[in-house]
Amino acid sequence: MAMRAVRVSRWAGAAVLTACVALTVAAPAAAAGATHANAGPVGVRAKAAAIAVASTGQVLWSRDLNTELPMASITKVMTALVVIRAGGLSRKITVPSAVVAYVDEHDASAAGLRPGDTLTASQLLEGLLMPSGADAAYTLAEAYGPGLGAFIAKMNATAKRLGLTRTHFSNFDGLPYPTGYSTYSTPANLIKLGRVAMASAVFRSIVDQRSYRIAAGSGHHAYFWRNLNPLLGVYRGAIGIKPGWTPAAGHCLLFEVTRGVRSFIGVNLDSPGVGTTVNAADAIRMLDWAFSLPGR
Repeated sequence: MAMRAVRVSRWAGAAVLTACVALTVAAPAAAAGATHANAGPVGVRAKAAAIAVASTGQVLWSRDLNTELPMASITKVMTALVVIRAGGLSRKITVPSAVVAYVDEHDASAAGLRPGDTLTASQLLEGLLMPSGADAAYTLAEAYGPGLGAFIAKMNATAKRLGLTRTHFSNFDGLPYPTGYSTYSTPANLIKLGRVAMASAVFRSIVDQRSYRIAAGSGHHAYFWRNLNPLLGVYRGAIGIKPGWTPAAGHCLLFEVTRGVRSFIGVNLDSPGVGTTVNAADAIRMLDWAFSLPGR
């Protein structure tokens, strides 16, 4: 059976940049970072941003580290973490019919899930994190709450346990409702969340993939998803983790890159950009600067 096309809308979590555009950005950023290493990365235009040593969380540079801002589909990192910590990833979950109306109502990015299909929680996590599927988020939240409200409460409870004191979730996917600012976090909190998520082998194995395919089988259609992280396959050593965009949040990217023994994790919130395509310009500038530092 033919693969169903993945829907990517104006609320899309991200869209993949072409390699030529990303590399065009990378060249001047590298030069700027190397020249002005002591002053921090040059040319970062995000409203708030930070980059840290992944192993320790030591922040090397930041802008408005504790400023609360919407983070769009980076929200789905917490959605995935709650599911992974709950376990039972081999359990089979039927996609509810309500996901169609939900995606249509919010004009949301979707994994193209077919109501009535039965997939494992593990497969739904792929659809959640790679194409930023709001339909996968809805399906997992409904099953693991159980119920949407209960699941959102678990997200906020997990944030409290992790010490994310300036983070709040009003939904499970980062869509701009009830308002564009109802779900928010800070660069400091998101770096901490990212480090916790990347400590999970399950999470890491998903966000590091370029694509994922499910063959048609008993109880479900075929699916093919591409990872929307604009750094993967473009910036050497990129291993995750999650982009996002809404009009209120702007271009957002939580990222991690490893080269040899050096690993950096960072985030940019409300970076400028045209349309829904999350650009990696600010992330590349921060990463080039971090890798230019001696002994890090």
